Amino acid sequence: MSNTERAISELRRLVFSGELPAGSDHLESELAERLGMSRTPVREAARTLESQGLLEMRARKGVRILPVSLEDMREIYDVLTELESLAAERAAERGYSEAELKDLTGAIADMNKALDASELEAWADADDRFHSELVRLGGNSRVTAITAMMSDQVRRARAVTLFMRPLPVQSNRDHQRVYEAILGARPQEAHDLHRAHRQRARDMILDLLNRHRLRQL
Repeated sequence: MSNTERAISELRRLVFSGELPAGSDHLESELAERLGMSRTPVREAARTLESQGLLEMRARKGVRILPVSLEDMREIYDVLTELESLAAERAAERGYSEAELKDLTGAIADMNKALDASELEAWADADDRFHSELVRLGGNSRVTAITAMMSDQVRRARAVTLFMRPLPVQSNRDHQRVYEAILGARPQEAHDLHRAHRQRARDMILDLLNRHRLRQL
């Protein structure tokens, strides 16, 4: 892993954990010292994270960690819902075998295992893998690029609400049903199941953010 890749990974972790809170300002030199590296990879990492909507680079002022509003989250979920549902539909059209869907089933198995152990952070990691693999299976590079750009914002909201929400039993069931529709080559069913799943997730997260007055992350 290059220093720039390491800086991207570490800065994302600091943002998602809240160690670099929304609205806070940081000089490149400060971040470089914190990460134990020079300013160049930190600057390159900041440019990448700026393109993903996590921060803003400002001339001579360093970077500002951007908040995400309820309206931002609503719009992001609306886009992700449609694009991921399209990916599920396209994946079902491709006639994948069980072997070709092993990464999808692996993510589902890990989600179930994490839920049984009440390890919500492990569940969230496996959930990310499921959604990323679903998009990859859809085979549309533009959908992949757009969803990757927006998914970080969803992770931020989920990180805040992860321990407020009910156990994601229904979410695991949804994933299993989407997988079965893809394996069974039922495109419309895969599309509709995933769309309903994402809409439920959106409504739940927005409700939690609103009820707990977390209007900006």
